[in-house]
Amino acid sequence: MAESDENAHLAEELRRIRDAVRDRALLDGGARASLPPVATRTPEVPAREPEPAAEPPVPRPDGAAVNASWDVAQTPAGGFLGRLARRALAPLVGAQTVWNARQVQLDNEILEYVDRRLDATHRHYDRVLGIHGRHMQDINERHLILQEELVSHVHDLVKRIDLVLGEAEKGRLSLEFALREVRSRLARLEEHLGHR
Repeated sequence: MAESDENAHLAEELRRIRDAVRDRALLDGGARASLPPVATRTPEVPAREPEPAAEPPVPRPDGAAVNASWDVAQTPAGGFLGRLARRALAPLVGAQTVWNARQVQLDNEILEYVDRRLDATHRHYDRVLGIHGRHMQDINERHLILQEELVSHVHDLVKRIDLVLGEAEKGRLSLEFALREVRSRLARLEEHLGHR
């Protein structure tokens, strides 16, 4: 393929691409006017999905009954046999009372620990989700900016292709005109030389 055929093929391919872009952009394919400038817009913050309704908290176990009945020494002893049994079993009742007191104290501390631990976990995950949400908003904003810049860049490329094709067309027309003029001068010279 000769160099001029290659250039003509390349120019035709560029025209075809330009026309396809114009068709997709709903521009007049026959117009040679340049495209209107496309200003990139400031991206808007994407709408957030509504927060789900908060679920009611799980009720905390009620330790009031255990807290009220741990002291078995306070159980009323009925009659003479009851008082006698209480005296005989006093060391055992005392040991059971101490153990019950420690068990109730441990149960209350475990409940407090679980409450504090759950609160700390919720605060931690709230911070993590907040950071993640801000990060996702940044990503969305950057994607919008890149999208706008890409649209602007494509429009700029179409303008440049139009300019290159327009200049190539002017150059081709000017070369054709110059070639016609050289031919006519050559014909006049041949005619002038033929008369001699």
